[in-house]
Amino acid sequence: MEIRKMIAEDIPQIAQLEKDCFADPWSAASFTSELSNPLSTWLVAVDGDVVAGYIGAQTVLDSADIMNVAVLPVYRRTGIGEKLINCLCTHLSQRGARSVLLEVRVSNTPAIRLYEKLGFTVVGRRPNYYFHPKEDALIYRKEGL
Repeated sequence: MEIRKMIAEDIPQIAQLEKDCFADPWSAASFTSELSNPLSTWLVAVDGDVVAGYIGAQTVLDSADIMNVAVLPVYRRTGIGEKLINCLCTHLSQRGARSVLLEVRVSNTPAIRLYEKLGFTVVGRRPNYYFHPKEDALIYRKEGL
């Protein structure tokens, strides 16, 4: 498994992964736009020619916001999510970020366990943040990247 920066050729697989994982997926055009955004950092985990997972964030000054993270169901519980988060935090730190935020569905217990294992702590809640189905989001932050 290799973790590297996302490239345009990854986007068709990432767009399909979005559809497979999320009720309100981002479009391929949204990911294409992110690749040219100087504030954004996007990484992929690849297994041969398969994009097994991805993660992305935007950095403003010394704070970053993880916008999306997903792993193909067949690759879950193999450590890919943890590797993606750790690699992203390293990249963000190199860009000057000192903290990172993310939102997660209150019902997403596996993701919550992973974030807490990696040192993220709850700092807030966004009521009705998600639409399909309607659900609150927990806001997590990690300091000292």
